[in-house]
Amino acid sequence: MDFDLAAQPEIVQQAVGYALQFWDIAKTWLLSPAAWSQFGLIAGAFLLAWLINRKAQPALHGFLMPAPEQTGIFAALRRFIASFLPLLLPLLAFVFTAIGEQIVRSIFESGAVIAFGKRVFLFLAVRAFARDMVKDSFLRLIARFFFVPMAGLYALGILDLVIERLRTTIVPLGNMSFDLLWLVQFVVVGGLIFWLGRWSNDQSAGLIQKNEEMRPAQRQLAVKATEIAIFGVAFLVLMNIMEVNIASLAVLGGAVGVGLGFGLQKIASNFISGVILLLEGQATVGDYVELDGGEAGTIVKTTARAMFLETYDGKWIVVPNEDFITTRVTNYSDQGPSNRYEADFKVSYETDINRVPDIVEAAVATHPAVLSEPMPPDCELRAFGENGIEFAVEFWVEGIDDGKNKFTSDALFLIWNALKANGIEVPIPQRALHFTEADKKALMGV
Repeated sequence: MDFDLAAQPEIVQQAVGYALQFWDIAKTWLLSPAAWSQFGLIAGAFLLAWLINRKAQPALHGFLMPAPEQTGIFAALRRFIASFLPLLLPLLAFVFTAIGEQIVRSIFESGAVIAFGKRVFLFLAVRAFARDMVKDSFLRLIARFFFVPMAGLYALGILDLVIERLRTTIVPLGNMSFDLLWLVQFVVVGGLIFWLGRWSNDQSAGLIQKNEEMRPAQRQLAVKATEIAIFGVAFLVLMNIMEVNIASLAVLGGAVGVGLGFGLQKIASNFISGVILLLEGQATVGDYVELDGGEAGTIVKTTARAMFLETYDGKWIVVPNEDFITTRVTNYSDQGPSNRYEADFKVSYETDINRVPDIVEAAVATHPAVLSEPMPPDCELRAFGENGIEFAVEFWVEGIDDGKNKFTSDALFLIWNALKANGIEVPIPQRALHFTEADKKALMGV
């Protein structure tokens, strides 16, 4: 049956042309005795590979896989090699088919069918690699959407045709232009390079964080500097591999500079403030800080833009880095974990106040969290108040008096019990009322 495709779009005409070519090839294979013999060789190669894989894979798995408790470098290497076992079946079939292709070509001087089968087995190996072996989500994405389709096109024998079509499709971009093949290569190569950069950054950050000799602020600065260096090198390597002239990016760099000057002042300010904080070490991860605006919490994460504070009620507060530079910040942890608190109390005017300091200091010192250094508990007379004599006891502890810690509350319990045990009265507010004779008569209704 003939169809008039002259009025159809070019892409439709090309698709129909490829389909007719495939149909002609399929008819040739179905009617050719040599093709049937090649189909038999493909089936035999797969059957032989399946039998060998069935016997060899359990033995290889038992030989390669170490005991679960083994964690050395050789154990990790054996586990890595064992992870390639899913490729054993398609690769064996590929090897046996390649041997069969050489035999067929020496006899019939033609081996298109068995060559197609060999490429199919290679496609199955690539598919198994992407499905069963690649664990990283980003690498799996590249494998599934680039390597597997490329292997499929190779199996169909049209990979060269697709590559040529991508190479001849030019995309203009201002004064520059590039073909679609270059764009695909840029995405894949760039993704792999920056994935390697991310992995290298994670490894280096882990090593730096384990260095206890460095202060937390120095470790954070080293981590950020290493990250900038790694990704800077990755960018330059990518530009070199893709043969991109760095000078051609000057216009783009100028546009970014203008954007920073007009629309991204806050982002630039926060970035520079973050660098200053890392250099000076004013606040870093693990510090408990309180800002003028009332925000308070433990710094749990620092970024180029902001710091994340975690409060004791489980909330995270995002504070721009600029606020740590332009406002007053109280850092409870910069000079160490020790902090001083005080608990206020009163005693009645009938009390011998000379006994109070020794009693209260001894009671507060019994708390397991109260420190003797830099100072032991110190009870001070503060004022002669309206309802009693006012005292305060100062004491040092490690940590913040919030959340799970209730240092002031515990100290007040100890003070109350100690005063009661020694017969010292804690006064309550009292008011004395004085009535005139006229008031008395008015109350009595006289």
